[in-house]
Amino acid sequence: MNILDILLPKAIKVPLQASDKKAAIDELVDLIAGAGLISQPETLRKVVWEREQQRTTGIGEGLAIPHGKSSSSKQLVVAMGRPAQPIDFGAIDNKPVKLIVLLASPPEKTSDHIQALGKISRLMADPKFRAAAYATESADELYQLFKKAETT
Repeated sequence: MNILDILLPKAIKVPLQASDKKAAIDELVDLIAGAGLISQPETLRKVVWEREQQRTTGIGEGLAIPHGKSSSSKQLVVAMGRPAQPIDFGAIDNKPVKLIVLLASPPEKTSDHIQALGKISRLMADPKFRAAAYATESADELYQLFKKAETT
């Protein structure tokens, strides 16, 4: 899977205005709704938040990947945001998050959903890539970083 197939520049925001995880999820859902990538933002917001309540998606090392499956998404979509200040996400390592990657897919796209989660996790596992992502100053800079990783 190539992340550029599901990541559009208009679905990236640096910095996010949110200062808590609920607001960050809402802001990212609004971003993909505004980009025309989902049809029912309230449905997706509810699904992602319910998933977050079951178990944190703050996976550690400053990364959170809130996600959900909803019929409001006709295809696999992703939104990314780097908060102005790190946000407490209840991450497994108890560290605040510096990048939030929201992933949404239709219910029948389980395989694609899992592949995308794995791809993002693998890219972000590289300490140099992760540090560069956390240091980005603009949405375009963050997009270009992922683009370079996928084309080299």
